[in-house]
Amino acid sequence: MFARVNQILSWKALRNTGLSRRFTSVSSKAVVDMAAKDGELRVFLVAGEVSGDTIGSRLMASLKRISPFTVKFSGVGGSMMSQHGLQSLYPMEELAVMGIWELLPHLYKIRLRLKETVEAALLFKPHVIVTVDAKGFSFRFLKEFRASYSQQHLDRPMHYHYVAPSFWAWKGGEARLKGLSHFIDHIFCILPFEEEVCRLNGLSATFVGHPVLEDCSELNLDTIDWKVQTNNHNFNFKFEIPPGAKFITLLPGSRLQEVKRMVPIFLKTLEILKETFSELSAFVLVASNRHVENYISSLNDCWPVPVKLIPGGATDLKYDAFSASTAALCTSGTVAVELQLARLPSVVAYRAHVLTEWLIRYKAKVPYISLPNILLDSPVMPEALFDRCTPRNLASTLMQLIQDDDYREQQINSADTIIRLLSPAVTNFIQLDLGETLQPSMIAAYTLLHHRRCQ
Repeated sequence: MFARVNQILSWKALRNTGLSRRFTSVSSKAVVDMAAKDGELRVFLVAGEVSGDTIGSRLMASLKRISPFTVKFSGVGGSMMSQHGLQSLYPMEELAVMGIWELLPHLYKIRLRLKETVEAALLFKPHVIVTVDAKGFSFRFLKEFRASYSQQHLDRPMHYHYVAPSFWAWKGGEARLKGLSHFIDHIFCILPFEEEVCRLNGLSATFVGHPVLEDCSELNLDTIDWKVQTNNHNFNFKFEIPPGAKFITLLPGSRLQEVKRMVPIFLKTLEILKETFSELSAFVLVASNRHVENYISSLNDCWPVPVKLIPGGATDLKYDAFSASTAALCTSGTVAVELQLARLPSVVAYRAHVLTEWLIRYKAKVPYISLPNILLDSPVMPEALFDRCTPRNLASTLMQLIQDDDYREQQINSADTIIRLLSPAVTNFIQLDLGETLQPSMIAAYTLLHHRRCQ
């Protein structure tokens, strides 16, 4: 698999193809043409978790910036998307269910939400639908919505999906790509090798870059080397951080199920670390999920070391906490890339339902779970997975990461390569005359407006 990835990454033609060349096929109307007819652009979005809420909000901001028409939004999202005008049909957290067996108790409610979402989309009459990650719900929604349009013989809107499914990680995953073209017109890829593989399997796609890179622009930092390292004296004053303090950042996840599973393990890990580091303290990043916020708040008296809670939705505070930390312990997910962007040495942990873990062992093609390790085919970020995810193992690895400078430096140096692989080749894309570096969401917004659906 990795030989295949490396081969694709070496194809210079992949990164030397401008957006304008991607729209030259015989095709139907672009989204911008459909919007011109109505004098407004109607976009229906569906995001099912915190990372999708962030991606969706940035896409909304970029669309409002470059669309020649007023943009109206409807759909499902979280607090970030609400800041750009989306009134979610229902709380996004209802869709944030992980795993296979963990999903079973929620199937009836999710089925009702699926029906509600399809009906709302039909009433909204969108020019374009964008689903963000959460492929289980997103793909079912797109299939049912398209079926409804076909039954009514309507001119259907364009269907985009943001974040390609991780076909490269599972046995038979690439073969399943062929079926996506039946209900997805175009897919926004966040990994460099995905676009070409999608195209080889009949699915129109664009590599836009990894969404986490936009944290740099949100913080008004230089995007040349895509590095976030802050030195915020206000943060230290606000959280009463003494000089020379030893902090570890804990990132237990964004879904309530995984947080409840991981936090007890993290608590015991801190107890063990405290035996060696008597002055140890911790930052806990709390995801923008009301269920997670309530759960973490209920644990005030449970922490074995002093803890400061950091709202995960505050990008500046999050990276300030990273900069003030010696190391991090995180549940596998998007945050692994954020920690690479901050150049903070980290350990990745993961546990799930025993049957879900068995399925992963049986179906997975790759030996790692975190994206940095997958990209480099090397355990640059130490992982403790499944039955190896114990407090004793986590504490041992964190102690080594804190005390061994060479071990730390190896991970920090690898981050440069990882971030470079995840960066879009913006100089090769058509310029929008905005006087700035093109961000992933801006590339996605331009593609959404001008891509033409193949007949």
